[in-house]
Amino acid sequence: MEQGIEIMLDDKNLIVMKLLHYFITEKNYNPIILQGVENEIWLENLSEDYKIIRIVSNYIHNDEQFRFDMFKTKRIVKKIKNKTLSFHMNTLSIFLDLGENVNMSNNVIKDVDCLKIAEETDFLNNDLVKTSFPDITHKLEYSEEGLQLFAKITNDINSHNKTDAEKMEEVFKPKVPYITYGLIILCSLLYIIPILFGSYDFLVYVFSIHKSSIQNGEFYRLLTASFLHGNFLHLAFNCYALFVIGSQVESFLGKIKYLLIYLFSAVTASLMSMLFIGNDLSLGASGAIFGLMGALVYFGYHYRVYLGNVMKSQIIPLIVFNLLLGFTLTGIDNFAHIGGLIGGTLITIALGVKYKSSAFEKINGWIISIIYVAFLIYLGFAYVI
Repeated sequence: MEQGIEIMLDDKNLIVMKLLHYFITEKNYNPIILQGVENEIWLENLSEDYKIIRIVSNYIHNDEQFRFDMFKTKRIVKKIKNKTLSFHMNTLSIFLDLGENVNMSNNVIKDVDCLKIAEETDFLNNDLVKTSFPDITHKLEYSEEGLQLFAKITNDINSHNKTDAEKMEEVFKPKVPYITYGLIILCSLLYIIPILFGSYDFLVYVFSIHKSSIQNGEFYRLLTASFLHGNFLHLAFNCYALFVIGSQVESFLGKIKYLLIYLFSAVTASLMSMLFIGNDLSLGASGAIFGLMGALVYFGYHYRVYLGNVMKSQIIPLIVFNLLLGFTLTGIDNFAHIGGLIGGTLITIALGVKYKSSAFEKINGWIISIIYVAFLIYLGFAYVI
């Protein structure tokens, strides 16, 4: 038992443990599980300049082995890029046992930086480390030694991973979509009750999008139109889409943010619609639903490690298909769809994604959202297209 502990705490493994402690607990990198990869650890943090950190402990003794390592790295990084919808993925490979005959400068590949570390003091004299991770040298200093150091590092990493797991569970745990149910019921009642009393045509005439009426001060139409539908099929389709998409957005982002996104998207959809449909009537929840799809895309971008495949195979194709369908078929107000999609994305940036969005991102989101609405209002009320 004692011999096993001594082997675990040799210089190379101690550096690995310290690096893991630094990148996981200080820089919020997460381990990547890769099948068939031995003697190396992959970490990802898509918010950092280096999206991928590799810690390679196996011995590489010549240029041929190093070139094969670079080829393998490039192939794995490409798979991660495809999964996470990333165009550029800067990678840092930290080699702990690189032979003297290896010439790294002749064998590098694009977007992959290589670092040779034989002992901890090598961090002090490396310009790349000083620039990218200026605090790493003193973060690798510990008052504990031996088994106490091993225990501290292990406990800290386990505690950090547990906290991250709790955050992910909180975000992705299914919640009852009460707001979505409420919106579906409201849209249904606003169709069924007026139909029963024979007043639906009047309701459509008074509350749907109509450019001249809105310009003359009936601003409520910008919101009320999103709760009305032209026929039962229109209502059923939008209610189903709202149930499928809205329940996800409500669960991921929370009820208040979800409702704000829906209402903001409805208004921006109406503003965009009135710019292009002239004095025709337009109504329906689809513009707001497109806004929810934009919100889902933005959320999925931040959590693309978990949702990258779903984004690529389902969400984005669904948006593209519906937009193309809107331009192909008559009777569909695709301008409302576009207006809602943009509005929903922008207001989601402003409201932020839990545990992911920075204050800087949210401030920029509010600025762009205000500019977007102001621009639509200007075109709709002060400028004639």
